[in-house]
This record gives sequence, structure tokens and C-alpha cells, in this order.
Amino acid sequence: MTLHLHNTLTRKKEAFTPIDAKNVRMYVCGPTVYDRPHLGNARSVVVYDVLYRLLSHLYGGDHVTYVRNITDVDDKINAAAKANNEPISALTARVEQWFHDDVAALNVLPPTNEPRATSHVGMMIALIEKLIAGGHAYASQGHVLFSVGSYGEYGALSHRKLDELIAGHRVEVESYKKHPGDFVLWKPAQTDDDPSSIFDSPWGKGRPGWHIECSAMSTTYLGENFDIHGGGSDLMFPHHENEIAQSRCALPGSRFANTWVHNGFLTVNGEKMSKSLGNFITVKDLLDKGIKGEVIRFALLSSKYNEPLDWNEKLVHDARVTLDKWYRIVTPHSLRGLPPLRETPQQVRGDMIAALADDLNLPKAIGLMHSAAPEELPAMGRMLGILQRNSQEWFKGENAAQSIENLINARLAAKRTKNFAEADKIRKELADQGIMLEDRPDGTTDWRRT
Repeated sequence: MTLHLHNTLTRKKEAFTPIDAKNVRMYVCGPTVYDRPHLGNARSVVVYDVLYRLLSHLYGGDHVTYVRNITDVDDKINAAAKANNEPISALTARVEQWFHDDVAALNVLPPTNEPRATSHVGMMIALIEKLIAGGHAYASQGHVLFSVGSYGEYGALSHRKLDELIAGHRVEVESYKKHPGDFVLWKPAQTDDDPSSIFDSPWGKGRPGWHIECSAMSTTYLGENFDIHGGGSDLMFPHHENEIAQSRCALPGSRFANTWVHNGFLTVNGEKMSKSLGNFITVKDLLDKGIKGEVIRFALLSSKYNEPLDWNEKLVHDARVTLDKWYRIVTPHSLRGLPPLRETPQQVRGDMIAALADDLNLPKAIGLMHSAAPEELPAMGRMLGILQRNSQEWFKGENAAQSIENLINARLAAKRTKNFAEADKIRKELADQGIMLEDRPDGTTDWRRT
């Protein structure tokens, strides 16, 4: 069966032909470990996890190399560490563990390789030196910058000309730049920088720019040419555009990535997610409220991957109801006999694979599961990373969760009748169970585990 993917570079849905069918290679931009992953981050991780599962099915797990990086050197990390008054190493180690905990709760498979930027600075310096030697980069006031004018195809991924890109985005115009669009490959260290964020280079002590990090890590593990590069739509410009320019210029003759895949934005109740609006949601926020990781995952997969997704209570409710229904008809016996994922799971229905092979048509794949026989569901579900537990395990704790909701409703009723003593008593009872209540302006109450 032939896989078709929408290639952002060509803006077409194309038949996917790997460079080497015995080593299909995919790189996806991973987290910058300065703060907890939010739902937008989670959507990207879950989408490419499904693509990884599909590639493993089509080509065999031993023939797929999936690289997802950890960005552990970045200005945001430095700023967060200073704000917390802690060493960068402590911050990045803690946030990286948060990330791993969250994606594990979402049933995400580990990638083949998960390189950290700090371990690949030598490769970044080597690429920068090649760019300077080729006339594509220059040193200025302790910085090294890529000269966007030296690459005639700049803007090919965004499908816009350089001047249009600069006009449509915030571009730093600094005195050390020859052109406003030139971007940083290396930046000098500041006097108050944490020593762990400073590296030696031919241009003095400093640290790499964000974009060169991914070029170094992707080509180190996947070669100068590889099959798929993925990430969120917000990374298309400037990050991915800059990756292409610097990689192709540093590695003459390279195509870098053949197919570019971008997942869509995520909004919350129709609005862009932001801390200022009070709708900034992390995976842990939802887990602490008793929403199961698999419910979060299924909700994130409920629409076309490259279209916007609005996160709201109905979306979560529908995901939970559907999973509850399926778990009621899936017996523990039907989970037995599935081969390891890295082997080809032959028992998955062909129409399910066909739907996913059609540019990850998730709504169609989910629709097929609604009409599937009980014994077919576990293998179909595994392609989406769901339905891999038995029913008893899935419903364990449901009574406790319902009890919490009943107490919250009783407290709200007490507050409506101005029986504040009873409301306080219920709040204390829940607090003793490790449940923290958060009253909202609209009169409803959220809860999370402390």
C-alpha cells in the first residue's frame, strides 16, 4: 500500500517514496525544555507518533529511524533558569523528565534516537564553518549570521518572498546584521550567563542559535538527505525555512528533507491559547483533573492532523464516551496475541491502513473503528495508540472520580443556598483526599490532584 502525505514544500499530496525502504528516516522537532509541555506541543508529539506507527507497519519497525530532539540550550532556557534562580542543568533535567512523563501518559512510543542539543555543539560549529567558507555566513560583533541573500530559494517552504516574510513576522533588526532577514548561527556569551550554557568556538565563547541545532542533529543521525521532517505549523517560518537554507548551503547537493509535514494549530474554546487569556493548558493540568492520558490523546487525534483543532469540554467528553464504549466491548482476551509493534501487525484491517495511508485521515480511521467487530478493535486501536489496556484496568478508579464529582456538585449546591459552612466542610474533605478545587468566574469548579 502506498503512503500519501501532504508535502508543505510542494503544497501537494504526494505519493511517498523513501530514499531507502530499508531505512525510512523521519526527524521531528522536539521540546525546548524550559517549561511544561502544553496541549499544542502534545498534539504535535501524538500526530507524529501515529505517523511513526504507520511507517513501522508499512516498512517494518526495524526499517524506520525516528529522531526527535531535545533543545536544551536556548535563550528561553537561560531566562527561565535566571527567573527560578537555579542552574540551567537542574531546570533542563526537570523539564525533560516532565516531558517524558507527559508523553508516556499519552501512550507515545519512544523515538529511535532522542539527541540533546548540548551534545552536538561540535557538529554545529562544523556546519557554521562550512557556511562561512562557502560565502553563506559571516562573523560580526561576536555573532555569526547566515546571509539569507546567498540562498536563492529562501522562502520556498513558506511560499513567500523574503521581503514578504520579513514584513509578516517579527524580525530582529540589529546593528551586526547586513540584512534584516539574516539569522543567528552563533551568539556571544553574556557576562552573567550560566557557565553550562557557554561553549568554546572559533568566534569566541558563546552558544549556537536555535536553527543550526536541528540541522546538526538531524543530519548526524539521518544523513544529509532524509525522508520526512515534521513539526508544528508555527515552526514553518522561521525555524524550518532557516533549517533548509543553512543545511542545503552547508551541504552542497543535499536536498535535506524530501517531505515536510506540519500539524495544525490548537485553540481553546475558539481562542488562541495564552497565559494572558487564562486558557493556557498543560498535559499535567488535565491529568491532575482526572482526565486520562488516553482520553487526551484520542481527543487530539479527533480531527485532520493538518487542520486547526479547538480544545473544549465537548471534545473531551466525546473522547471519553467513545473510549468507554469501546472498552466495554473489548475483552481482555482480545488483547492477547498481538505481536510487538516493531513487527508488522498483519491483523489490522486493510481499510484502516488505507485511511491512515491517505495523508493520515484520522477521522476516517476513527469512523471505521465505530463499525468494527470487537475482536478487530485492539489491533486497529494500536495504530492510533489507544485500546491497549483491558476493560477492568480502564474502568478502575471510575467510582472514585465520580465520588469527587458528586462532592463538588454538593458543594456548589451548598454555596447556592448560602450554606457556606457545609461548602467549606466539603472543600476540606476533598483537600484531605489530595483534591484542590479551583472556582471559576462562571460559577463552575475545576479540580486537580495536588
